[in-house]
Amino acid sequence: MADMKERTVTMPDGRAVGVADYGVPGQTPVIWCHGGPGCRLEPAPFATEASRLGLRVIGIDRPGYGRSTPQPGRTIGGWVDDALAVADHLGFERFATAGVSTGGAYALAIAASSPRVVATVACCALTDMAWEEGKNMIAEREPIWSAASREAALEVVEAQLGRGGAKVEGVAGLPIAPSDERLFADPAWARAWSEMVREMFVQGVEGYVDDRLADGGGWHTFDVSRVRCPVVLLHGSSDTLAPVEHARYSQRIVPGATLDVREGLGHFSILPEIIPVLGTLLAA
Repeated sequence: MADMKERTVTMPDGRAVGVADYGVPGQTPVIWCHGGPGCRLEPAPFATEASRLGLRVIGIDRPGYGRSTPQPGRTIGGWVDDALAVADHLGFERFATAGVSTGGAYALAIAASSPRVVATVACCALTDMAWEEGKNMIAEREPIWSAASREAALEVVEAQLGRGGAKVEGVAGLPIAPSDERLFADPAWARAWSEMVREMFVQGVEGYVDDRLADGGGWHTFDVSRVRCPVVLLHGSSDTLAPVEHARYSQRIVPGATLDVREGLGHFSILPEIIPVLGTLLAA
């Protein structure tokens, strides 16, 4: 396992942001935007491979997850300031971004907002929810998106996941691909996932609710057409949680994006491919 340092960075408004820093100074920095739900520990299973390829991966808790102070009303584009503040704190002039599932939009938002981003990989990522057809593909989230208020959305999610995420037990009950089931049968992955789940919900379900409220209206808080760095949209053909059609639509709206679909991989089994793809992208 690569070296990991825990940090807490204070934002200008006084909020705390939790950071997991995998790697060493001098390696190419990668800002990792976790899934929803997720946390800063998400890159841990891939950190050794990243370090071998010369990458220093930085996992950041979005508000309400892990060690980061909740921020009701946050947006995808608004979170870019948190990411850039962490990059400044660590002294990164230029860096890559990687985003998983919900985090794909955040990785693209940083790239759209800052010329400091040299490359982006959006993996198993949800697309712009302004695309109604794509939004209808993940209709299980509709009760959150149609809630009358944030308080009502919190009630919806607590009914689904239990107060504080108490009903969450890994991916039990999710309709995942066979390749995902094989991944979760690996004891090392299962242990890492268990640690992630504890941090995802250590503050309750606020982080997840605010993620869903942020993405439900689409990508209107950042201009994806302003992305100028190389982008790879990495997706598994057997993804049951974010259908591959999401990646195909994103390719239409992200300038110059390359679509990389891996046959037979699902929403989780695609994750080990992120670091090799990012390494190749940066080497090019």
